[in-house]
Amino acid sequence: MSGGVEKPRALNDVVLVTGMSGGGKSVAMHALEDAGFFCVDNLPPELLTEFLKLEKQRDERRVAIAVDVRSEGSLPHLLPLVKQLRQEGWQVRSIFLDADNEALLRRFSETRRPHPLRSEQRDGEDAHRVLQDAIALERELLSALRAESTVIDTSLLRAAQLRAWVRDLVSIKGGSLTLVFESFAFKHGVPNDADFVFDVRVLPNPYYDRELRPLTGRDAPVADFLAAQPEVSLMLGQIAGFLRQWLPNFAADQRSYLTVAIGCTGGQHRSVYLVETLARQFASHGHVLKRHRELDAR
Repeated sequence: MSGGVEKPRALNDVVLVTGMSGGGKSVAMHALEDAGFFCVDNLPPELLTEFLKLEKQRDERRVAIAVDVRSEGSLPHLLPLVKQLRQEGWQVRSIFLDADNEALLRRFSETRRPHPLRSEQRDGEDAHRVLQDAIALERELLSALRAESTVIDTSLLRAAQLRAWVRDLVSIKGGSLTLVFESFAFKHGVPNDADFVFDVRVLPNPYYDRELRPLTGRDAPVADFLAAQPEVSLMLGQIAGFLRQWLPNFAADQRSYLTVAIGCTGGQHRSVYLVETLARQFASHGHVLKRHRELDAR
């Protein structure tokens, strides 16, 4: 062996799973374990480097590490540490599991688990307000890490959906920008993980055709109906043109994922058709994923 400094052997899959308490980290870690990852829960950030040094001496395996606000004192050091590891040649991907406050409050109420940042409740103090304050503090502590991660909004996701979405994300090899197209229903809220949101409720709606109403944007009769509408073709062309114009800039900014959310009223016809069509049009881009928030929940 030459006398030069040995570079660390890059692990093909080092996935950091973090996010809000109650956001679904346990579900995500189980999905990764089922996918063949070696999973470590609540590893203190200060031990991350030493853990990976040990891992590089083993036979190559995919590793998933869960870090959350229970390591509150070490969180400020986590993001600089991840950046340093990447500079040293480690391939570290960060997935941040988020949910809106209403969903988090509901989950803690259903499970009756205490929030890790909840202060001791004083006599006569509103328990709901104490929990809200803990969630707000957690958002503040994790805001920088969220900004540097791939975000999955789990507010409306069933466990099976979250497992599938996590598996899709980690199936993509790192190194280039992954484009994610997601359909949704405005009546259920805009996805918190969207980088761009396009409102297609102005387009002709197949819902008002009795024969098309029970179908979805994946079905040929709906696709044929929408493809024949000039407004739909115009909207598709403008969205595609915008993305082609700016994708190189996002890639140059070293973004790992870009989520384009397309919404209609019910998340069944128009948004689904546009997502399916755009995913095909951008297939040559490289890494493309598609999601249907409302359809996948059925």
